[in-house]
Amino acid sequence: MHIQHKKRQLACLMTMVLGAMTLSPMALAQAAWPSKPIRLVIAGPAGGTADTLARLLAEGLQQKLDKPVIVESKTGASGGIAIKELINHGKDGYTFLVIQDGAVSEIPLAYKVNYQPFTDMKPLAQMSRTGLVLVANKDLNLKTLDDVIKYGRAQKDGVNFASYATGFKGHTSGMLLGQLTHMDMRYVGYKGSPPALVDLIGGQFPLMFDGITTSLALIKSGRINAIAVNYPTRINQLPDVPTFKELGYPQLSKAGWFGVWSRPDTPVEIQQKVRDITLAYFKQPEIQERIRAIGMEPGSAMTSEELTADLREDYKNQEALLKSINYKPE
Repeated sequence: MHIQHKKRQLACLMTMVLGAMTLSPMALAQAAWPSKPIRLVIAGPAGGTADTLARLLAEGLQQKLDKPVIVESKTGASGGIAIKELINHGKDGYTFLVIQDGAVSEIPLAYKVNYQPFTDMKPLAQMSRTGLVLVANKDLNLKTLDDVIKYGRAQKDGVNFASYATGFKGHTSGMLLGQLTHMDMRYVGYKGSPPALVDLIGGQFPLMFDGITTSLALIKSGRINAIAVNYPTRINQLPDVPTFKELGYPQLSKAGWFGVWSRPDTPVEIQQKVRDITLAYFKQPEIQERIRAIGMEPGSAMTSEELTADLREDYKNQEALLKSINYKPE
């Protein structure tokens, strides 16, 4: 009897050992996750909006996971280099991406990219929402949208406007405004907001659609005039600036957003953990105030599926706008 009991114990032990031996390296890694530092890759420069948001997320992840979280800037190719970094290194759950929704809904339509926007990356959680603002050279004394429309219609050769990048929403928003108000809007392309804002202040052109975060300080200092925001509601940092929707143009009211992304095949448990930590941390009032301070609004708790559906709708609308102006990807 004693011998039979010993045999059963030995058999159970062998089963456990063999079971452990057959676990895949990925399964073993998941069980111990995280066992090493985590990387948050961004496409923008240090000190930019994505960098600020990524460092906030790094704080939250480090607090909960008790492991270092490193923010790495991989600039170039309109976000393509950062996205490839996620694709190449994100499967095991140690590399994530912090980037704006336009990486899926705008960039692939504006440029020829080397990734598949809806299959190579997956949005886990929305961190913040943002919009665009129509700004004007202050010397022209354009203070309202009616002022802009009156001015624009009076220009026999059309009215020039700029944005931060060709083929993006700053570009198509200006063209759409022209269609809706019967103004002949002529686009002037720039690579980034800073040089365009310098030329706007210098009077090289009268109008610009820009991201709120990059124009905010200039608006508050009175160096440029804010006309209206392309966002569903008024922005906390610009309470006196109306929305286009208020002014009768609901077509110009869609919010953009920043989020944290993974590869679709990152282990589901890791995806969920990162999502849960992100939403909980960014829900805190002090974190939301830090987001509002840079001209953004707190994100929502939309699911990955809802975020993907939002991206597909934006992609479809942006594609239609670009076709209406005969734009071809560069």
